[in-house]
Amino acid sequence: QVIEHPVGRLRTALLSTRKDLIEAYKQFSGAEKTLLEEGLKPGNSLFSPITIHLESDWISAHPEDPQDFQSFYSNPYHKSPSSGHRTIYIQTIGSFGEGGVVAEQFVEWLKVYCQAFYYGLVVKLLPPVTVASTACTFRINSNTHNLQLHAGELFDFLKKRKPKDAFCIVGITMIDLYPKESWNFVFGQASLTEGMGVFSFARYDDHFYERNYAGRLKKTTKPKQGDYSVFQNYYTPPITSTLLLRSCKTVTHEIGHIFGVKHCQWLQCVMQGSNHLEESDRRPLDLCPVCLRKLQSSIGFKIADRYKALLHWIEDGDDSTGQHSAKPTQAFQEYRHWLHECLKILEDETL
Repeated sequence: QVIEHPVGRLRTALLSTRKDLIEAYKQFSGAEKTLLEEGLKPGNSLFSPITIHLESDWISAHPEDPQDFQSFYSNPYHKSPSSGHRTIYIQTIGSFGEGGVVAEQFVEWLKVYCQAFYYGLVVKLLPPVTVASTACTFRINSNTHNLQLHAGELFDFLKKRKPKDAFCIVGITMIDLYPKESWNFVFGQASLTEGMGVFSFARYDDHFYERNYAGRLKKTTKPKQGDYSVFQNYYTPPITSTLLLRSCKTVTHEIGHIFGVKHCQWLQCVMQGSNHLEESDRRPLDLCPVCLRKLQSSIGFKIADRYKALLHWIEDGDDSTGQHSAKPTQAFQEYRHWLHECLKILEDETL
């Protein structure tokens, strides 16, 4: 099923019906307006309609009202960075990758990507913490026989560590998560009111669902609550280009919720919901015009500056120190081409 909204409805979702918001839209440059409105036209090459492939896809399974720009802007709970709260903090929980250097590089790449995506904000890394230091409940998943951490209790831990100048704090881990006993798992959770999120990248390993997955515990393993020794040297997936892409997508999606952006139902967009990995992989890395306006109104960036920062992240092969191996950006090449196409419009001085 293809969800194709009439152009008039998409235009109203982008511009709104309020006079003040329509006037505010006029502050965009001619080239910016061309890019945003190009995405509303049927058959354009930059923004495609949403396709539903399975009954288990998010929109089918979780009916909710679409959020246009006006309803986002009018929501008293939507969150914008203030002068003293313009920093996104990332807290790693447990081990990452196959060794310290790889782990440090991966988290650094993720940090710089977030800083480009949320252009105009600062992203900082907090010192890494062990699972034991969070004192959270854990279990062995009865289906995958992998270790899982309780997402809600990680929220409680993050709340205590949130710096005073934070716009938000996000916890990331390579260990699977569950939100409550009756749920199988969750990729991540975010709270707009608390300015917090926690996400796992465990299921972004292509081999996660295989019976011989290296993270599966032996059937005889029955750790006791409070005995965190089971997490020492626990398997974490190798850092691949695909895992890096999926991680960037998840973190930026969940931080989007902290701004107050709901699941997108307008066009293909990183803010679309996903119930499973195949659906998540179908989502693009960036925002549709409606969600882009939501983010721009919260932060105030020039769209071209943001796209250039993201393009620089892909094309800058080394990490920020220049001392380690190149970023594995093979999976980002389609996105790289898309950014170039957007910038052609934004840099057209005749518009």
